[in-house]
Amino acid sequence: MPYEIMSGKPREECGVFGIFSPDRNDAGSLIYLGLHSLQHRGQESAGIAVSQDKGINLYKRMGLVDNVFNKSIIETLSGWAGIGHVRYSTTGSSLAANSQPILINSIKGQVALAHNGNLVNGYELRIALEKKGSVFHSTLDTEVIAHLIARSQYNDIPSALLDSLKTIEGAYSLVVLTRDKLIGVRDPRGFRPLVMGKLGEGIVLASETCALNIIGAEYVRDIEPGEMVVIDENGVQSYSFNPEVEPRFCIFEYIYFARPDSSFNGNNVHLIRKDMGRQLAREAGDLLKKIDVVVPVPDSGISSAQGFAEESGLPFQYGLIKNRYVGRTFINPTQEMRNLKVRMKLNPIKNIIRGKNIALIDDSIVRGTTSRQIVNMLKEAGARDVHLFVSSPPVTHSCYYGLDTSNRQELIASRLNVKDIAREIGADSLTYLSIEGLLSTVERKEKGCCVACFSGDYPTRTGNGKLALEKNVPEIKSGQ
Repeated sequence: MPYEIMSGKPREECGVFGIFSPDRNDAGSLIYLGLHSLQHRGQESAGIAVSQDKGINLYKRMGLVDNVFNKSIIETLSGWAGIGHVRYSTTGSSLAANSQPILINSIKGQVALAHNGNLVNGYELRIALEKKGSVFHSTLDTEVIAHLIARSQYNDIPSALLDSLKTIEGAYSLVVLTRDKLIGVRDPRGFRPLVMGKLGEGIVLASETCALNIIGAEYVRDIEPGEMVVIDENGVQSYSFNPEVEPRFCIFEYIYFARPDSSFNGNNVHLIRKDMGRQLAREAGDLLKKIDVVVPVPDSGISSAQGFAEESGLPFQYGLIKNRYVGRTFINPTQEMRNLKVRMKLNPIKNIIRGKNIALIDDSIVRGTTSRQIVNMLKEAGARDVHLFVSSPPVTHSCYYGLDTSNRQELIASRLNVKDIAREIGADSLTYLSIEGLLSTVERKEKGCCVACFSGDYPTRTGNGKLALEKNVPEIKSGQ
């Protein structure tokens, strides 16, 4: 079974990409490039679906983008419109059947769907659909949405999709492909990101702006929470559903998931992470007097460490070097291999570390396994003290919206206090950024964020409670 080298980090479910460009015929090539930029969002499987003269052509496999596609395969994926997907598994097992996009044939026509997020009522919807005769071929929430579309009373896909959204709850950014349309949808709270760009006369949808940049597309705007856009030869039509609920963008996009060169609502991720580091240094107080040098955990801790160093006036050094050619391994690991997995990824520079009191800056601690190994590595390299600073609050609660933290028992901060966590991972001290400090850096620029994994304050039901929402969905007339 595969395992993630940096397994102590949270994992995001996936990344999506879509393009509609009737003046071109290279949709597959552009989607391939876009998925390359989104590879950090999913490394288990990749897939591309394109519209062609004979219908929708789909190709997907397990593995990284470069392992799944080659020149000859991309040549078969020419077309004027298409969608793509890279995946981690949070809901649904790591199986080939769960790779995306998925393609269905119904009386309404062919439809391909790719989904980023997690439905909190996906299981009960699946049971209800099975009782009505639906047969599922995967364990994906995406297939639940597909069956809802197929069973809708509306005959055209956009209307059937909007009708289906009345029944689903949770986090979802969707790209949907029909024979002649590209559709993008973002859930009413906007948990997961989805941005729009323009490439010549074509329109591009993607999880992050870095995927627009790689193909030379110009950023236009973020898809709004509770918005569906329908893109066809007539242009872009926008439809709003559930606009009354407050936005709850996943704050982990800024903390860890997104690439630092991406932006959401015009806010650059790298700069916001630097602000988190600055705030963390302000909250550190007199502890800064004990520090000789600031060292980031690469790569996601680098931006925060830069801000921390600038605010504190302490020197910044790359004391840990990342091996960028180690990704996933399919070796059946022995215990010795497990103990060496972080060393496969990171290596300390002893000349920088030896005899120093280190401020080690990381973005988050989830299970604590990676932090323990990194702290131990620095001390073996000769660090006098290792003071761990984390540019996010303690992760104390499970996430139900697409993060791989659904088992609360595995979260070290759910069972230990800060001093005990420091002792558990071997750090001389541990300082987290406060929730208030985190929100002060992000919500100045982002309307509203979900911090349920830090606070336990869930914006939707989680399976134990209920959430009642008015869902007034307009019908879309054919050809509209």
